[in-house]
Amino acid sequence: MTDELIRTPAKAKAQQLLKYLRRERPDYGYLREVFRQLRTEMNIKVDKAARKLPYVPSEDEILSFYNAVWKSKKITHIIILKTFLYTGVRVSELVNIKLKDVDIEQCQARINNGKGGKDRIVPFPKTFKEALAIHVEKMAAAKAVYLFESSWKKKYTDRGIRKILAAYSERAGFKQNISPHTLRHFFLKWLKKQGVDDALIQPYSGHETRQSLEVYSHLTIKEAQEKYNSVIKEFPI
Repeated sequence: MTDELIRTPAKAKAQQLLKYLRRERPDYGYLREVFRQLRTEMNIKVDKAARKLPYVPSEDEILSFYNAVWKSKKITHIIILKTFLYTGVRVSELVNIKLKDVDIEQCQARINNGKGGKDRIVPFPKTFKEALAIHVEKMAAAKAVYLFESSWKKKYTDRGIRKILAAYSERAGFKQNISPHTLRHFFLKWLKKQGVDDALIQPYSGHETRQSLEVYSHLTIKEAQEKYNSVIKEFPI
């Protein structure tokens, strides 16, 4: 028969430790390091929650979702969806794209200060050029600064974009909402499925500084866009 493990309640144990720690006048960083050292000394491993595989819709599901957006006849929403799907941008990056960042002739959009403060240039297909150009001209005529702004001269928000996608997820009959991250994950996985090398997908992920972007854009961006153009014609929408 084994002895039953009896532990002092956590609050009571904290009171016991308090008299030793109070005179140290610890801050959060110090306490965190003390308990990290305790875990090491006692060989206690940090429990990690099992990571769920991200939801990746099939090509048929993406087509169904696109059709739900298309049937709405809301051109701005169609442009938003295609921008997500053709560039793989994050929602925080999408809402901060300015009109001046879009190069219609080169079929490229510049992402400034993306995640981690990184910049990059992302291409879009020539088949998207005309529709995007019309949208850019419309926004420019309305004196907009950002690619996506409301009629009240306010740029779209992260929350607003998510609500739009959630509404179309419901219309398409999906049990799980299509999110901006879902669209980005689908796009990047689709490129890999087409045999695009990781080195040519890298420009979509960002670079540390604007200086490195300027150097890199003359080399790999061109190569990446050539490969992108060769496979994007097979994209489901």
